[in-house]
Amino acid sequence: MTKNVTNPARVLTIAVSSRSLFHIEDGNEIFEKEGQAAFDEYMRSKENVPLRPGAAFPLVRKLLALNKVRSPFPRDRVEVVLLSRNSPDAGMRVMNSIAHYELDIERAVFTQGGDRFAFAKDLGAHLFLSANPADVEAALKHGIAAATMLPVERSDDADDGPVVWVFDGDSVVFDDEADECYRANGLVAFRQHEVERAHIPLGAGPFKLVLEVLCELQRELRQEYDEDKLPLITALVTARGMPSHARVINTLRSWGISLNKAIFCGGLPKGPLLKTLRAHIFFDDTVKNGESAASHDISFGHVPYGQGGIVAVDAKSAASEVAPAEPAVVPAEASNLAAA
Repeated sequence: MTKNVTNPARVLTIAVSSRSLFHIEDGNEIFEKEGQAAFDEYMRSKENVPLRPGAAFPLVRKLLALNKVRSPFPRDRVEVVLLSRNSPDAGMRVMNSIAHYELDIERAVFTQGGDRFAFAKDLGAHLFLSANPADVEAALKHGIAAATMLPVERSDDADDGPVVWVFDGDSVVFDDEADECYRANGLVAFRQHEVERAHIPLGAGPFKLVLEVLCELQRELRQEYDEDKLPLITALVTARGMPSHARVINTLRSWGISLNKAIFCGGLPKGPLLKTLRAHIFFDDTVKNGESAASHDISFGHVPYGQGGIVAVDAKSAASEVAPAEPAVVPAEASNLAAA
């Protein structure tokens, strides 16, 4: 079904590292033990051997498929740019792999271990996906939404369904006000705090802009697709339950943002819910929720913005103090990411 398109949306621009897009673990041990020169030589020796798809690959492929216009002309809906800490020499294998999989990626930056996140804003990126936690934290501090994706190999198989983006609420889409209240005062006080402030919008979190641009893109897609055929879905999966739900809905209304789906899971594990949603990517500030997602084969982006999420408990234990939430930290092994 085709309709007239009016008020075109901003082009969603995502910057990805080579190690989030591809699974480059075959050379990482060489880099760690023998250094940059040996790694470059190894990558040159396998220059024509395509890298295997990595954690962000399925998302990138699905998003680029939304474009009606391809290179060499400007993409009309989604732009993906490569930001890599590889040397330009080693980067040849990455670019050859992009060509092998016919990914419509035109722009690339290689910094040989130098600061790359600064280029994200120059390239107009709304989101930066990397395997390097330090770069992700730096990007967040400079106002760019960013998430750490731990290296994992993904299938090259494409599915026919919509691309499904799923976000946690507090400390991701929203600021960490509610998380701070929970950590300081416990679950009962948190619920009272949120009920009393149900009509006071929460502050913006690091991913508000990403969600805004996605919603703009959805509005444009609705000019072309019927609602049940939309190729892009947005969803919220939060540990909040009732009665703390109202402030979330009222905040989104105040921002003019409408989601396709929202799950107030009241502290249940998020992995099974994400699997049912058929999520392509899930952003959360806690590693525990990321582990639950990964256990159900869902790509996870860790957002190091909050200090730990909300833990809901049943009514019988609600009157007692709940255990502190797990700190929002990335496992130590994720910090040694040479070929990110």
